[in-house]
Amino acid sequence: MVRMERGTYKFEASENGDLTNSAANVELLRRLWRDRRVIAGENLGPGDPGDFDFGAWHVACHLAAGCGVRERADGSLLWLQISHDGSTDRYFASVTVLDGRNGYTVPTQSAEGISLLRKSQLLGFVEGTSTGRTSARFAKDPPNLFNLWRRQDFDQPPGSDEDGGRVWEHWCTLRDIRPEHAIGTSVLTAFVALAAALGDLFISTVARGRREYGHPAQLKEMVASGLMDRKSALWEGTPMAIPSNLEAVLEDADPATSLKAAKSFDWSKPPRYYMFARKIAGWSKSADVARDLGA
Repeated sequence: MVRMERGTYKFEASENGDLTNSAANVELLRRLWRDRRVIAGENLGPGDPGDFDFGAWHVACHLAAGCGVRERADGSLLWLQISHDGSTDRYFASVTVLDGRNGYTVPTQSAEGISLLRKSQLLGFVEGTSTGRTSARFAKDPPNLFNLWRRQDFDQPPGSDEDGGRVWEHWCTLRDIRPEHAIGTSVLTAFVALAAALGDLFISTVARGRREYGHPAQLKEMVASGLMDRKSALWEGTPMAIPSNLEAVLEDADPATSLKAAKSFDWSKPPRYYMFARKIAGWSKSADVARDLGA
């Protein structure tokens, strides 16, 4: 495979322009999201004192919670996300497929995961949940693990209006991404693998879901660094609303049930991006992004 370097950080990308799943890119991403020369102060996004001492930019929690859908040659769908291994309390990039009525989930980099993804086509992406369940359902974090944030505080029942879901889960996990922090490092590693499997549009599309929290400035620096290509950041697409009757299904944070819900989405004319209706008005249009990148 031909690899190229791009941007000020020299991220490794494939000849197709997709981020490469490599240890080098994990370390570059760690360095980028801790770089206070390019993103600092209010542009880091909201947080408590200490949240950004060792933690990632605000956009990172939304990116880590994002999901994607691909279609196999036989027409069956695949659901991709960052999943949690409860036995080790580590995160990994996963692909889920339905076998009859049941679904099973494997790492994207396992032999079976590679086989499932081979010759599949990208259909699009789905916004991560900011309410509902977390993927680390039985976490019991001590206060000092993530600067007083605890994953168990954001494990809420589907339909709840309280802050919760996988976005808040990864707000916690990404408060410390130093190499010695095993959980944060596993999220970074999983994210690079997920982004590699979903292609260059994934990061920019999910990042464009907010015009607040410093996301426009953070998107600009992710383009400049080479984490994504400028062309991907300027994608002309418009998000579609997740059907209201399926919001609670996704809030259950189970990849198999999420895949079942995604089967009813309209995936014609891919790639598509599905967002929760309550925040869809915050989408950064391509004209907005062009101004942001040119600022």
